[in-house]
Amino acid sequence: MSAQMSTAGSWITTLPKVGIRPTIDGRYGGVRESLEGQVMAMAKNAAKLISANLKYPNGEAVECVIADSCIGGVAESAACAEKFDAENVGVSLTVTPCWCYGSETMDMDPLRPKAVWGFNGTERPGAVYLAAVLAGHSQKGLPAFGIYGRDVQDAGDTTVPDDVKEKVLRFVKAGLAVAMMQGKSYLSMGGCSMGIAGSIVDQDFFEAYLGMRVEAIDLTEFARRMRDGIYDHAEYQKALAWVKSNCKEGHDPNKARTKRRRSQLNKEWDDSVKMALITRDLMYGNRKLDRMGYKEEARGHNAILSGFQGQRHWTDTYANGDFLEAISNSSFDWNGIRMPRLVATENDSLNGVPMLFSYLLSNTAQVFADVRTYWSPDAIKRVTGYTVEGAAEGGLIHLINSGSASLDGSGEQSIDGEPAMKPFWEITTKEKNACLRATTWHPSVTEYFPGGGWSSKFVTRGGMPITMSRLNLIKGLGPALQIAEGWTVDLPAKVHQKLDDRTNNTWPTTWFAPRLTGKGAFTDVYEVMAKWGANHGAFSYGHIGADLITLAAMLRIPVYMHNVDDSKIYRPSSWSAFGTEGLEGADFRACAAYGPVYA
Repeated sequence: MSAQMSTAGSWITTLPKVGIRPTIDGRYGGVRESLEGQVMAMAKNAAKLISANLKYPNGEAVECVIADSCIGGVAESAACAEKFDAENVGVSLTVTPCWCYGSETMDMDPLRPKAVWGFNGTERPGAVYLAAVLAGHSQKGLPAFGIYGRDVQDAGDTTVPDDVKEKVLRFVKAGLAVAMMQGKSYLSMGGCSMGIAGSIVDQDFFEAYLGMRVEAIDLTEFARRMRDGIYDHAEYQKALAWVKSNCKEGHDPNKARTKRRRSQLNKEWDDSVKMALITRDLMYGNRKLDRMGYKEEARGHNAILSGFQGQRHWTDTYANGDFLEAISNSSFDWNGIRMPRLVATENDSLNGVPMLFSYLLSNTAQVFADVRTYWSPDAIKRVTGYTVEGAAEGGLIHLINSGSASLDGSGEQSIDGEPAMKPFWEITTKEKNACLRATTWHPSVTEYFPGGGWSSKFVTRGGMPITMSRLNLIKGLGPALQIAEGWTVDLPAKVHQKLDDRTNNTWPTTWFAPRLTGKGAFTDVYEVMAKWGANHGAFSYGHIGADLITLAAMLRIPVYMHNVDDSKIYRPSSWSAFGTEGLEGADFRACAAYGPVYA
């Protein structure tokens, strides 16, 4: 069955599947025959586990493909590889309860993320095969993840232990993320924004590390499509009516001399809606444009991620990109509840990439923000008279940007009664409407945006577990990822207002308290802010730092700052050869030794 990554009416992309490889002792005459049923049952159980627990970003259950027969030697291994190629398998999981011929049965594909699950039983040496084949992977430069249950199971036990489940699902989630990025595009809409390094889009990085290409357009393409009406006019009218009904306007922050006329504000709404439609069409394409005679434009750029330059060359003349970015990144619009479309503000591709990583791992909308201000407990007390406590007792980081955060970031969705951000298929109409009610739209500050536009404003509800991440490119080192798990925090309304009024109070605000560990950058909140690698960060719902670390290892991107417990770190088995103490240093050495996957 073909799954669709793109929106309705656009070009279809087939999603990658998970390939299950049941390997077996190849010796006939009693050995192989006695194991066939157990081995294939193990493969089927792994497939059921994966499909029952993981979904693609479009909400469909992850599909698994099992080899046609158990793999006892190189001929069956080759037949399995041929089937996987035909079935669009992007991730490989080998399973076995017994000894197998290591180099004959191993997966040799250099691009598919791979893991081996060796059953922990005493009747047959599954652990011996696991160790042997992982050694083969290490020797051949094909890193693989090892999966081995902590407790011995009986030969007839078909249950999957919890520790094995955790590793299987973490591996598959990260592996599918790798596979879903491969062959897709980053669409750079415009160029460098105000000298921000992340918006100097590095094509070599995308090609070598992610298997993606960079597509680039000049922002005059927006002007042309707006001028010539190259968008769905019926959908434009529908969207504009929806905006008027659902996007409530807030106060105008501009002084009398810089306030814009109502007629001008109305035009900015018109243009903002058109820009959102055009962004989607540029990323994914739109078959309706084909019927309008715009055949090239109808095809889009096969983008899974994009960035909009905006400042200053566009925003000095035209409406800013805040609405197009906020509504694209959200899980809903005038067409109802749907998949988010990832757009990085200011074309900061290096903040867009962790948005993409976290989205593919969690299937939830992402929030792009400035890592703007560290507020110490003493400073908060001095300015507001309020003493922070609980998660915020070490101080807070003010995450705020000019309106490009997904509206899901308001925290008006819920899980078990607590604020949350959910995959689009779990969001109710009531929750969608609550996110819209929690958001106001304000005329942009004219000094910042002479061309006008509208900025969204909400305050994220406290109590959400979130993970903030950022990718940085370091000359002489390459890419490196940083991660900070923590929680959103509620402040009393008057306290929030006093702090918020000291900056732009018409932008989305999240008060963030990272979890402190007493080690490295996480000795206190100040150090987290001080060691953050750039002015931007992206956050995702949930504590997904361990998943990000696994994904980064697959892509050979080292992680140099995180607060994930060592017990949750899961990397290919060969990483241990680079050091078992000081895991951060071992990660750097392993990534350097293997180099980027697609180089």
